[in-house]
Amino acid sequence: MYRTHTCGELRAENIGTEVKLSGWVQKTRELGGMTFVDIRDRYGITQLVFDDSKNAQLAENAANLGREYVINIVGDVIERESKNKNIPTGEIEILVKQLIVLNESETPPFTIEDETDGGDELRMKYRYLDLRRSPLQKSLKLRHDMGIAIRNYLHKQGFYEIETPYLIKSTPEGARDFVVPSRMNENQFYALPQSPQTFKQLLMVAGYDKYFQIVKCFRDEDLRADRQPEFTQIDCEMAFVERDDILNVFEGLTKYLFKEVKGFEFEGDFQKMPYDTAMELYGSDKPDIRFDMKFVELTKTVANSGFVVFDSAEYVAGITAKGCSEYTRKQLDALTDFVKKPQIGAQGLVYCKYNEDGTLKSSVDKFFDADALKQWAEVMNAEPGDLMLILAGNKKKTQSALCELRLEMGKQLGLMNRNTFAPLWVVDFPLLEWNEDSKRFFAMHHPFTSPKPDDLHYFDSEPGRMKANAYDLVINGVEIGGGSIRIHDKDIQSKMFDTLGFSKEEANDQFGFLMNAFKYGAPPHGGVAFGFDRLVSLFAGFDSIRDTIAFPKNNSGRDVMIDSPSFIAKEQLDELNIQLKAKQ
Repeated sequence: MYRTHTCGELRAENIGTEVKLSGWVQKTRELGGMTFVDIRDRYGITQLVFDDSKNAQLAENAANLGREYVINIVGDVIERESKNKNIPTGEIEILVKQLIVLNESETPPFTIEDETDGGDELRMKYRYLDLRRSPLQKSLKLRHDMGIAIRNYLHKQGFYEIETPYLIKSTPEGARDFVVPSRMNENQFYALPQSPQTFKQLLMVAGYDKYFQIVKCFRDEDLRADRQPEFTQIDCEMAFVERDDILNVFEGLTKYLFKEVKGFEFEGDFQKMPYDTAMELYGSDKPDIRFDMKFVELTKTVANSGFVVFDSAEYVAGITAKGCSEYTRKQLDALTDFVKKPQIGAQGLVYCKYNEDGTLKSSVDKFFDADALKQWAEVMNAEPGDLMLILAGNKKKTQSALCELRLEMGKQLGLMNRNTFAPLWVVDFPLLEWNEDSKRFFAMHHPFTSPKPDDLHYFDSEPGRMKANAYDLVINGVEIGGGSIRIHDKDIQSKMFDTLGFSKEEANDQFGFLMNAFKYGAPPHGGVAFGFDRLVSLFAGFDSIRDTIAFPKNNSGRDVMIDSPSFIAKEQLDELNIQLKAKQ
């Protein structure tokens, strides 16, 4: 037996007990003939004491222990003289009688502590060491707890957890597929699933009216803090349901997780906000509603002023930052530089201070007198002490830039409290997006999303006007998940493929199996997929999903720990009948 207890288990009531512990050496220190060693496992830390006057050789051996040595000890639990209230085991220590070194360790490349000195790439290279740190251990425990809670909730709701294939058929819509060559089917390829979309619809046709899966998905897309090439979804589908049936079940799941895992309870129903409203008020289909600062359009208010930036703009709008009239010129210049960044794309920033004494001072006083500025303040609900920030230009680009400015002001003013949670459902998305370059429509979500029933007549006349029977759950400006009511009628599905520019042959080649299934009695159905990694990072208070995943990839899609992706042997390529193209 290597241990009778874990390193986080012993308390004052265990004093006088002989115990065995095993774990890693956190640190050692010598003090007045005594050697103290902190031993650590995933459960916690316990202090060991080696008394030189009782066993000099044992104390000398302890003094020679290095960080991350794996040790086993036998000793007696005693009361600790200098108690440590910061750890659960802080009232006791172990007077060691026997020490065995199970494995030595080289000096780690970074300190394995809550606050480490290792950079991101170094910690990812030695991820097995990084995972020993308490923050990551807590994160993975949180992930485990949430997974258990999700399964418990859905099980009680009558869902079956059903696995779907990882080697599937490549489809042209959505992000790029990861492809896998098939040795047994020469010159043919599988794709890794971007989601189990078609399979969960087939399960509905098969009569399994409540399906879920906590499942890996794969997308070959550019990475960022909340994206990984392989990620995990809580994937769900239901039959014989309408939109609100699904929203009720998965709003219930969200509330259940917050209560069970975080001890947080929401009051009332989640807000439902149409997509068009979200764009008009926040410039985003995933608005952060923890704070106000809604957009106010000023296009008509500032028209024909002689200020060419406004007069020539398709759209002029602004936000009011409460209590910010004292912003300095340096701060305002920094905001101007912020909105002019290439990734944000605004041409400039107009500001107007509503001073505490009631006077108004703007960056465009040459074009607008006090009465005009007063009108701005009235339209924007500004009061003395506030700051108005205004952008102008193309509507879509300006809304996007103003969204980023709003979020930046939210950060500067401390309005994004991580312990505040503001959920909403964004609904009634456009069904289709027009691409000017290819002169065709693309599905805003995917080709199986149903139009709103009242919009079906637009298929033949104005397909761009159709709204999708779709919905996204957004919490604190993060899209946690989304889904839709699906098309279950084969004729409507054919019409959707036609509108998206698929020929009959292409549609049959890509999705013939689904269309055939619809011939055999497909029920009305719909579903939702939550981003499990994003949900865990929201609960953990992380900005990046990487720290919720045991072995993530870096921003280049590489696993620097195992050095993947990597080249493979020519023999393997020959067996797969693959020839690599020389880099130009």
